[in-house]
Amino acid sequence: MKALRWHGVKDLRLETITEPQALQGKVKIRVEWCGICGSDLHEYVAGPIFIPESTAHPLTKEKAPIVMGHEFSGQVVEIGEGVASVKVDDRVVVEPVFACGTCPSCKQGKYNLCEKMGFLGLAGGGGGFSEYVAVDEHMVHKIPDSVSYEQGALVEPSAVALYAVRSSQLKVGDKAVVFGTGPIGLLVIEALKASGASEIYAVELSPERKRKAEELGAIVIDPKEYDVVQEIHKRTGGGADIAFEVTGVPPVLTQAIESTKVAGQIMIVSIFEREAPIRPNHLVMKERNMTGIIGYRNVFPAVIRLMEQGFFPAEKLVTKRIKLDEAVEHGFEALLKEKNQVKILVTPKP
Repeated sequence: MKALRWHGVKDLRLETITEPQALQGKVKIRVEWCGICGSDLHEYVAGPIFIPESTAHPLTKEKAPIVMGHEFSGQVVEIGEGVASVKVDDRVVVEPVFACGTCPSCKQGKYNLCEKMGFLGLAGGGGGFSEYVAVDEHMVHKIPDSVSYEQGALVEPSAVALYAVRSSQLKVGDKAVVFGTGPIGLLVIEALKASGASEIYAVELSPERKRKAEELGAIVIDPKEYDVVQEIHKRTGGGADIAFEVTGVPPVLTQAIESTKVAGQIMIVSIFEREAPIRPNHLVMKERNMTGIIGYRNVFPAVIRLMEQGFFPAEKLVTKRIKLDEAVEHGFEALLKEKNQVKILVTPKP
């Protein structure tokens, strides 16, 4: 089968590899759509970050080159011995988390914090930028007919956003601000809407991303036009209840902290590539609370239910649809060069 594999920085190759099998306990899926994630883009331009290069991943026993892609939907084409929760022809998405099941975090049910945690499509195990994937049964979630395959490819990134909001202190009627409206930031806006936030502010420089945030119902504040912290305090009457940092840019973290009210909360959703200095007194003197999340756990079913109700709409978030053989030039490179792109979906189908 055809698959897009990471060999090194700026070195993705469309290759012919062996088609996976539905071994015992496995579900073989024909991929319909796979989204290019920010993590994929980071691996492309600056990896390896999560991809095991010199030493094999402890759970997948694989190292580069690996098939990329972890935001995908598809149809079950074969099931292995013992599989009971899905059947051939079911429409599905995959929760691409590998966990050991035996470390302290796993024993607490916090599998996203597993000591050996990895992601399918980054740590090995196959990936969605291919024609077929075979995964363990427990990773598979069925989607109803009312949720399209394109929408299904957004379940994984939407799970990050919903998990961030559900892990926060947000209460119905609270005021929130989202710093950064790339794909995850836009999905956080959707998750906040679904969770009952009364006012949602979005801090963004990009004209294209500002328009997307406004389309989703956020009140946009441009840092070029306003002192962001002052403006948020003015509009909210004392600061946001919660700020979500989704840029990974150190100075923005300071803005996020200072934009919240007394006893407010800062939720870090992004991954920082370098150290971010903070002033502890900005937390201490206002009794603010700062925390962060990685990935998600136990939220895929909730995301799918919300999609049935119209949240996380693909038509507002997907900006480009391409073929697998176009993935590098019109996918990864386009995301680097075209600021109007939000989510690009890739299909291996001809």
